[in-house]
Amino acid sequence: MTRIVSGFAGSLVLRVPKSGTRPTSDQVREAMFSALDARDAVDGAQVLDLYAGSGALGLEAASRGAAEVVLVERAATAAAVCRSNALAVQKASPGKLTVTVAARPVQSYLESAVGTFDLVFLDPPYDLPEAELTANLAALPRVLSEDALVVVERSSRTPEPSWPGGLSAVRSKKYGETMVWWAEPVK
Repeated sequence: MTRIVSGFAGSLVLRVPKSGTRPTSDQVREAMFSALDARDAVDGAQVLDLYAGSGALGLEAASRGAAEVVLVERAATAAAVCRSNALAVQKASPGKLTVTVAARPVQSYLESAVGTFDLVFLDPPYDLPEAELTANLAALPRVLSEDALVVVERSSRTPEPSWPGGLSAVRSKKYGETMVWWAEPVK
């Protein structure tokens, strides 16, 4: 069972697509968000959740005070689940909350995205080719705010992402079979 861990929608159970996704565990999400909250990276943030699956990462950010969230998921069934989960979180919100679901490939979204984001999650399928992840990361700098954070979640058996010139790794942490890397725009 996947649920929102904390914030105004804490304990809200999220739907998960029947196949094709690997939701971030509640324990890993809690650890990630504790670190993000310690950096004051969530409250009021513009959040981009790439390879959203159920939308759990972006919606956790929404529950914890993000101003706006965009969930990008190309699989039609998963995008429908994201919409359903987004609606449930929006209904629980004490104020206005904007959550948008973009049902399209990540690279296509990044190449045409407008505006900037303060916090970006990339939680691609573990079998995503490294070259595709590298292309995604290379497309990110133009949509990042000056103090943005990029959080990449992968299998602990995969290599560290190949960071493009516009991003610099600042942190990594292993959680069992999950590895999380953080990066910031190069200033």
